[in-house]
Amino acid sequence: MKLATLFLVTMFSLVSSLDAETIHFRSSIERVSLLELYTSEGCSSCPPADAWLNKLKGDPGLWKNYVPVAFHVDYWNYLGWHDPWSGPEFSQRQRDYAAEWHTEDIYTPEFVLNGAEWRNWFGLRATPGSTGQKVGVLEISSTNNALWNVTFASVAEADGKFEVHAALLAGGLSSEVKAGENSGHILRHEFAVVELVQIGLTTSNGVVRGKFLLPFTRHTAEKNLAVAVWITRAGEIVPLQATGGWFKAGQAVE
Repeated sequence: MKLATLFLVTMFSLVSSLDAETIHFRSSIERVSLLELYTSEGCSSCPPADAWLNKLKGDPGLWKNYVPVAFHVDYWNYLGWHDPWSGPEFSQRQRDYAAEWHTEDIYTPEFVLNGAEWRNWFGLRATPGSTGQKVGVLEISSTNNALWNVTFASVAEADGKFEVHAALLAGGLSSEVKAGENSGHILRHEFAVVELVQIGLTTSNGVVRGKFLLPFTRHTAEKNLAVAVWITRAGEIVPLQATGGWFKAGQAVE
């Protein structure tokens, strides 16, 4: 615990000296959908799903109606190609959903929308629209791209404990696959999760508050970066509200 505290203080001291404008993202009061894709560069069925998700970068509903994230799982790496964006924690998140749904099946590509399996994405032109469900406003802000403040003002009484989940997303990624089922193909990715953190929050005067540190690693400095944040009840996986957006060098990108 002392080491973790020292790390947080040290990181804050380093980044607080940077001259950066405040980055601020805010959801509407209506529920913003969390759209998750579980994918792998080692899966021959995944490129169409990746391509569909990539097109959302120019969609007017992006960040307003939905927040997209792509989790690259690691259980296809044994086929001979190690997906550079994969992680065991992403595979475990998919398994946690399977447990929530009382099934043992996990597969790629798999879309999850607001905590529920979403099978009818293929061939659709429509993207997730407004749910119309008023749940509360989720806000995040940072002055240094690393240490973030988060608040959630729920329309209902904020009873119980909550958690914030924050993902650093990278776009403009590409891989020249040299082995496995997609050997010889160049695969491109947007909204790829490269860091994922989960922190407990506190409730004061009906508002849920907290801070989280989002590290910059895995060669993301030169990529298009975004942050995706969603809130859940403690110990649960289904998101209550989400927000996020692109940012670069301390300046939010609208």
